[in-house]
Formats: sequence, structure tokens, C-alpha cells
Amino acid sequence: MIKILFICHGNICRSPMAEFVFRQIAERAGLADQFDVASAATTDEEIWNGYGNPVYPPVKRLLREHDMDPGDKRAALLTAGDYDVYDYFIGMDDENLRDMKRIFHGDPLHKCSLLMDYTTNPRPVADPWYTRDFQKTWDDVQEGCRGLLDVLKSRKDGD
Repeated sequence: MIKILFICHGNICRSPMAEFVFRQIAERAGLADQFDVASAATTDEEIWNGYGNPVYPPVKRLLREHDMDPGDKRAALLTAGDYDVYDYFIGMDDENLRDMKRIFHGDPLHKCSLLMDYTTNPRPVADPWYTRDFQKTWDDVQEGCRGLLDVLKSRKDGD
């Protein structure tokens, strides 16, 4: 089983969106049982006394509109110990990538990457916290998750 952790700053917008979108895409491809997918934050800004905030309401609405229910998903904090648990750490922007490598004290096994690196147009995933354009973020996450699944399927087929 391939273990993937999607990462963003607070784990209430982009990374939970990617977590649920990737799960749905994998399920529709008949591959859901091949992946363990979760998401986490590089900061504790959305975590209070060990209890994370829920998925941001506009993201929750988008997910539900597309038959995904974030339910009880709460922000979780990325830890150094996660490096030994997951196979892939997929960040949303360069700041996330820097923070992941800082938390992990490097990336000796090259497990860290950016979601849009799996597309034909690498770029940061639009951050709706600042842009307020949740549809643009949705489009980026859809494109990135499809690209990631294609790459992982080709790597598996190449084994």
C-alpha cells in the first residue's frame, strides 16, 4: 500500500481538498485499496490545545457538491516521525516544501514534492485563503491529483 500525506500551511483548505479528491479519483479508477491517504499542516495555527479546526466551510461545500464528505476531518500537524510512516509528502507550494524539509531535517529519501509537479504545468496550488477563488484551487487540485495518480500507476506498472 502506498501512503500519501498531502501538506499545506493549516490543513483546512488545500491539503484536505487534495486528500478527498485523490481518494475519489483512486476509487473511481478501482485503485482505492492501493492507497492510504491523509493530510496535515506545517503549522499549528489551526490547532488549539491539540484539537484541529474542521475543513474550511467553502472547501467543505465544494467537496460535498462533488459527493465527498469531509465529515470529522480536523487539522493535524505534520511531525518529524511522519517521515518514517508515509511514502510521499505532497505539498501545495514552495513554502510548504521548505517547511516539510525543515520539520524532517532534510529529505534524504526524496519523498517530498509539490502536487502540481505531477502536471504538465508545474506551479503552486492557488491558495484560496488569500485569493478567495476556491474554484481555481479546485481545478488545480483536480489536475494535480489526476497527474499524481497517473505517475504512481506508471511507477507501479514499471516494477
